[in-house]
Amino acid sequence: MNILVANIGSTSFKYQLFDTSTGKALAKGRVERIGQPGGCADYPAAIDRCLAALVGAGRPLARLSELDAVGFKAVHAGPEGGLCLVDDRILHAMERFCFLAPAHNPPYIQAMRAFRQSATGVPLVALFETAFFDMPAAARTYAVPYQWTEELGVRRYGFHGASHRYSGERAQALLGRRNLRQISCHLGGSSSIAAIKDGVGVDSSFGMSPQSGLPHNNRVGDVDAFAVLHVMKQKGLDIDEMAAILSRQSGLLGISGKSGDLRDLMADWGDQRAKLAVEILIYWIRHYLGAFLVGLGGAEVISFSGGIGENSPQIRTAVCRDLTAFGIQIDESKNREGVGERDLAPEGGRVRVLVIPADEEWIVARYASQLLEERKKPTNNTNYANT
Repeated sequence: MNILVANIGSTSFKYQLFDTSTGKALAKGRVERIGQPGGCADYPAAIDRCLAALVGAGRPLARLSELDAVGFKAVHAGPEGGLCLVDDRILHAMERFCFLAPAHNPPYIQAMRAFRQSATGVPLVALFETAFFDMPAAARTYAVPYQWTEELGVRRYGFHGASHRYSGERAQALLGRRNLRQISCHLGGSSSIAAIKDGVGVDSSFGMSPQSGLPHNNRVGDVDAFAVLHVMKQKGLDIDEMAAILSRQSGLLGISGKSGDLRDLMADWGDQRAKLAVEILIYWIRHYLGAFLVGLGGAEVISFSGGIGENSPQIRTAVCRDLTAFGIQIDESKNREGVGERDLAPEGGRVRVLVIPADEEWIVARYASQLLEERKKPTNNTNYANT
């Protein structure tokens, strides 16, 4: 099948066209500065530009009818999220959860509606970031009035599902077995840790929103809810003002006061707040690593993905320091040399320490293709809620 995967940002649109029968990317591209001066006017215009580059004589697709689906690495639709066709029900669910994913849901909704108009008749498939996780009730349920869970979908969901799913699948392939206990560290501008058992995400550092868990570049991570309420009362802030602070002015940026980019912070190591921001990030990575080691009863694999996880040997060293009692060691020569997918554990190490560059777009393309194939079968009783 020919699946176009749309990676949507607030002002950018990256895309890849896959032939899922071969696993090859037939084309890729990006449109920048959407809705900004000197850039593309809006998402409909950006999508028209994308389709013009892909469809026509001498292009990867001779006609639009050769495009089998458009796949989206969507973020949040609450309990409705999973692997599903995008319809009015899914769009309305995403709209209900916009407050919890303000940087993600609005541009995805806009792009999905635009694709409906520009690629009429082409199925739209969403693989939600939450879909990878199947947490036990004790792990996903907050200690709040239970009616909130039942009526409003208040619970822990987990995100970065495509990245953690890819890391889980690659670890299984590299070690030649499915029954693995793995802790997957997706570290970048947005970071998360996932506990994976037998290929299933059973816990996550994320909670109900992508603002939770580890400190992100400019998003808060975990914080005492009453601390937030206290500041709101003291400073007279309303809900939207506080939400903007927590989602745009916090995280590593809020701590350092200068930058949320780890490269900037590590280059300014003499600045105490920059140093503190990095140390806090490392502390919370290790905090969740420890919790998941207990939850899984140990681990056979620790994996690193994302811009920081793949490219920062210093962070990998700091995360794995003094963990030999748990079988976790890094060979520093392997850690500081080489690129791409590799094993950093010393010879004979009990726990494999893997660098696995994520291929989230391929995950979306493959699962979109699987959903369409399932729908072709005469009887389809498959439930994709936690695919």
